[in-house]
Amino acid sequence: QVQLVESGGGLVQTGGSLRLSCAASGRTGRTYGMGWFRQAPGKEREFVASIRWSGGTTSYADSVKGRFTISRDNAKNTVYLQMNSLKVEDTAVYYCADYGSSIWLTEPDYWGQGTQVTVSS
Repeated sequence: QVQLVESGGGLVQTGGSLRLSCAASGRTGRTYGMGWFRQAPGKEREFVASIRWSGGTTSYADSVKGRFTISRDNAKNTVYLQMNSLKVEDTAVYYCADYGSSIWLTEPDYWGQGTQVTVSS
């Protein structure tokens, strides 16, 4: 069973930056990639970014392109989300996801517990 532990959330003003981290443990096999999702109050969970574990190919939601950067450290089994130029609408609980056996990174196999990001105006 893979466990994902997020850290780095918090309160920041509009235009500020935060860096989220997600450390994976308990993995006994490979993973095709990891990613970040978010859920704002009253809204459905939405995709934010993903990264392939081999090769590092990234993908982003249009709403965060140019502002967020996903990266990974294979040796540490850790994925990061650098968030710059934050907007009020980025306020949400951010969830780390491990795609595990999902070769096309379509459906995560594992989820973290979430970390709150609040952007104030």
